[in-house]
Amino acid sequence: MTDARIDALDLAQGLIRCPSVTPEEGGALALLAATLDGLGFVCHRLKFSEPGTPDVDNLYARFGTGAPNFCFAGHTDVVPVGDEAAWTVDPFGANVRDGVLFGRGASDMKAAVAAFVAAADGFLAGRQAGFDGSISLLITGDEEGPAINGTVKVLDWMRENGESIDACIVGEPTNPTRLGEMVKIGRRGSMTGHLTVLGAQGHIAYPHLADNPIPRLLATLSALDGRELDRGNQHFQASNLEITTVDVGNPATNVIPAAARASFNIRFNTEQTAEALEAWIRETCDAHAGSHDLDLICNSRPFLTPPGGLSDLVANAVEAELGVAPELSTTGGTSDARFIKDMCPVVEFGLVGQTMHKVDERCRVEDMAALSRIYRAVLEAYFDR
Repeated sequence: MTDARIDALDLAQGLIRCPSVTPEEGGALALLAATLDGLGFVCHRLKFSEPGTPDVDNLYARFGTGAPNFCFAGHTDVVPVGDEAAWTVDPFGANVRDGVLFGRGASDMKAAVAAFVAAADGFLAGRQAGFDGSISLLITGDEEGPAINGTVKVLDWMRENGESIDACIVGEPTNPTRLGEMVKIGRRGSMTGHLTVLGAQGHIAYPHLADNPIPRLLATLSALDGRELDRGNQHFQASNLEITTVDVGNPATNVIPAAARASFNIRFNTEQTAEALEAWIRETCDAHAGSHDLDLICNSRPFLTPPGGLSDLVANAVEAELGVAPELSTTGGTSDARFIKDMCPVVEFGLVGQTMHKVDERCRVEDMAALSRIYRAVLEAYFDR
């Protein structure tokens, strides 16, 4: 193989040293764009806005103009440091200690973004005569935030400008304990509910002059929580509803409150639809809650990229590099793959996620180098098909 020009570790350290806590760009996208520009990518810095949300910078970069277009997708924004005093290193210092890279974003997912670039660079260096197709990177600064001014709007911009992608790897940290364990081929959907049961405040000694909303809230939550939604299927675990908070805000022991509130979240598989879940929730609330307000938000819908094709390319590359066959999974939370799946087949594969969002977030330098080789092997196989 022809030697590449980009060292993944150097680039990852540069990205980590950019304090890009959502929604701040922190210099990370500028560094990435400058690096890709030097490799011949055409870069588009895309800033999007929405009333009531912070402006967000994004990047779409493409090498080539032909089809098919293979895309690497991810994000350079990171969650806050948290208790900085609890870190044993500078969270944005990108220190390497005993072969381990430390820093906010090392796992989730600046090191994987660096591996994207190193893989593309190595591939292009070995294809001096050219190749049929394009390589692109779709990098948002809004994945760890509300996900309003990020990937969704980049995809809209792409459609409006005649850009399309034919296959995509999202570099989220998919592996539970060691590199090569797991490739994500889908995700469950997510629906959040905020329920307020309304009553009438009064003295507890005169309950006939008041209306206590708490028993009706409890009855509603019991009915929602008591239903088995499904038992899962071949690719998905069972759907589940979890009550996340119950709030009355009443410090007095002799006052019946005027309202009681609760929130819940449903993670649902392809056995469910958002529309059917919403109808069931509203019917249950109507039956048990009495006077109430209900706000339902479908954050994402379930999706599955069927095994074969793209997942085979990734699994084969993992096995060739690491000697292990990864599990094809749909477990875990959500990612921006839920938006990209509307444009093309998408799978997720990245680093080990044990320390993401934690103090002393880190990844093994050796794993990052192997990840870059896996990404490059996927490109080689994809464009040689």
